[in-house]
Amino acid sequence: MNKDWLAIGLIWGLVALGAVLVILNFSQGDAIRSFGVFAAGSIAIVSMIHLFSSHSKGIVRRLIYVSGGTYAILALAGLYILLTP
Repeated sequence: MNKDWLAIGLIWGLVALGAVLVILNFSQGDAIRSFGVFAAGSIAIVSMIHLFSSHSKGIVRRLIYVSGGTYAILALAGLYILLTP
């Protein structure tokens, strides 16, 4: 599971970086709409890792952790957008 946490943390970091870049460069409405792309992309990345890896044990756990963390990161970013003038 240690290697899994490395991949999960890397995906969370990419989502957080993407959310910050979107907040800085897009309008509020466009930023909120683009968060769906990050959510779908994070799940797709886990699926691609599973497709190319030799072990399939724990895929559901990885999907749950990645999607849960991604949704939490994007929820915080969405709150930031909605609460700033």
